Amino acid sequence: MISMLTGTPIVQGTECVVLCGGVGYGVSVNEKTLQKVSAQKEITLYIHTHVREDELKLYGFLTMQERHFFEMLLNHVQGVGPRTALAITNSSVAEISQAVEEGDVEFFTEFPRVGKKLAQKIILELRSKLGDAKDLELSFIGTKQKDIHEALSTLGYSDKEIAKTLRGLDTNGLTIEAAIKESLKALNTR
Repeated sequence: MISMLTGTPIVQGTECVVLCGGVGYGVSVNEKTLQKVSAQKEITLYIHTHVREDELKLYGFLTMQERHFFEMLLNHVQGVGPRTALAITNSSVAEISQAVEEGDVEFFTEFPRVGKKLAQKIILELRSKLGDAKDLELSFIGTKQKDIHEALSTLGYSDKEIAKTLRGLDTNGLTIEAAIKESLKALNTR
């Protein structure tokens, strides 16, 4: 089974072909991933191989956490197929976690093929798989975000305030100190 591909991305419509050693693998990706890979010369995608009686399809993700959420949706929520799960993973892992924690049905009903009942089922199933709110918020964020979270927590901000701020903050390319300053600015403007 293919679990990861590294190679040259070739964007073809809504699909990405990853050229590895002279072989092009057609990989279905979400819109966010498609935009990011189109500007790169080499990419690594974490792959979920979906096998049905009449189909073998590859789904690709930039992070293992995205792939994990995709697989949780497929394996634990009856009524969610690969296209729906892929659309949901177009949101960040933190946004999905927050929606599950808060029971935000409207967040999920914005995706194609997700009605109110399916949204409720997604929330119930994922909530039981992800644990309590603190684990939910911190289990899928990187080391930098954990350091920022710890620093802001020490300053007296609640986990919910910090999580909301971190979701709206792009920390890529920032040092931890700069990211903490940006977080404090965001927290103080609310």
